[in-house]
Order: sequence, then C-alpha cells, then structure tokens
Amino acid sequence: MNSPVLRDVRVHPVKALAAYPVEEAAVEPWGLGGDRRWMLIDSEARAVTQRQEPRLARLSAQPLPGGGVTLSAPGSTPLTVEVPDPVRTLVADLFRREVEVVEAAETAHAWFGARLGAEVRLVHLDAPSHRRHIDPVFARPGETVSFADGFPLLLTTCASLDALNSLIEQGGHPDEGPLPMNRFRPNVVVDGTAPWAEDAWRRIAIGEVVFRVVKPSGRCVVTTTDQRTAERGKEPLHTLARHRRSGKHLLFGQNLIPDGPGVIRVGDPVRVLA
Repeated sequence: MNSPVLRDVRVHPVKALAAYPVEEAAVEPWGLGGDRRWMLIDSEARAVTQRQEPRLARLSAQPLPGGGVTLSAPGSTPLTVEVPDPVRTLVADLFRREVEVVEAAETAHAWFGARLGAEVRLVHLDAPSHRRHIDPVFARPGETVSFADGFPLLLTTCASLDALNSLIEQGGHPDEGPLPMNRFRPNVVVDGTAPWAEDAWRRIAIGEVVFRVVKPSGRCVVTTTDQRTAERGKEPLHTLARHRRSGKHLLFGQNLIPDGPGVIRVGDPVRVLA
C-alpha cells in the first residue's frame, strides 16, 4: 500500500453551500482559511443549513481575497458580497449555541431569498473573539471553531468511502450508490490508507501541520442529499446504521483540531503520529 497522502482540500465559504476545492489552504486555529465564515439565518436568527433546506447544495460561493465571496446558482447572475463593516453585530443561534455575527448587505439577503423563496439573511463571522468554543470534553481551554458544526476540520479517507460503497452495493439501496465524497462535506480527504484506518488515529501530521484526531463524525440527514440535485435518498444512513453505529451516532470521518497554524497542500504526505 502506498503511503497516505492528502488527495483533496475543500473549503465551504458559506456554511451549507457547495464545497470549493483548493490546491492549498492556510490552517488557522478555528479551521481552514475561508472555511465556513459565512452562514444563513432565518427570521428568528437561527442557522439555516441543508438539514432544513437541501436546495442550498446547488448554490455555491467562491472565496475572494479579503474574505468576500461570489455567490452563484444555476441560471442566475453571480453576486459579489464584500465582508461587512462590523459596526453592529447580532446574536445568531447555531445548534442552540449563541454566536455573534455581522449582517451582509441587503443585496445578499435578496439573492438568497429569491432562490429559496424564504426570508433569510447572510451573516459573517468577524473577530476571532466571536467564535464559538469547542466542546471542552475534546478541546483545550480557549480553542474555538468557526461556523463548522463542532470542530475546525473534518477528515475522510478514500478507502473508507470505497468500503462504505461496497456495503451499500451488497445491501440496503444499491441503486443509490456509489456515493461521492461530497456527500460527507470534508475539508481534507486522505488517500493511501486501509479502510477505516482513521478510527485508530489520535494525532497526525499533514505536511508540517500537526492535528489532534479528537472524535468520529456522527452523520446526519445532509449525507442523504445529492449535492448536484438536492434530492434526498436513504443512503448512506441506512448502511451506516447497520455497520457504523456507536450508540445513537452513525459514524463516517474524523474531526480534527490543529495544534498550530501552517499551510496544507494537495499531495502533502500524511503521517500518523499516534
């Protein structure tokens, strides 16, 4: 077997929108540079994700220098959104945890509203002090995360996806497979491992950047959403429930916390340190 290598790096500039592949990314304490710094909220200031609105999968955001984004959708004119001036903040609800945010321009709200047929607002995560603290069960004091679900980075492996697709083919709903990696919305994808090898990892280095592997990722309904069509099926949750269940959690991928800053690049070696 070849040595493990970083195959893909993906950022999600706006939480719940399509992934944006990059060749390299800065690793910041709270996640990859440009990853999940924007988010949609509803009229009650609650986060809107693919859990509630699968059509977000068909919208995309390209990161721009300085933190802005260009929004695009099939058949629509792209819209460039600049980082808002943090003259006034508001408190949003992200999975029942408060986070301080800054609203984007009204044109951004209107752009999303026209495509979703709902009242939504685009918000930005401004100062590092506004970021959420990671669950202290898994984090060191003071470690924070952006708008990601709970941890700075999510890692998946090609071999584990191949193994999962084999299980889907053998039972469940084989007509739904094979599933692509974008169903799992990772930040980093590693090739050259054995299936499920990442379950045993506790500390790894990608290039020269060291990460703690702190917790398997419990998967939700978003993984059943076709990221091209926004249609939902039964897989992979049906198969994960049979083969990758831990209590009430259905597992695929591992959550990472960086030990320090740096840059990771596609093609970097991945070393298992513990």
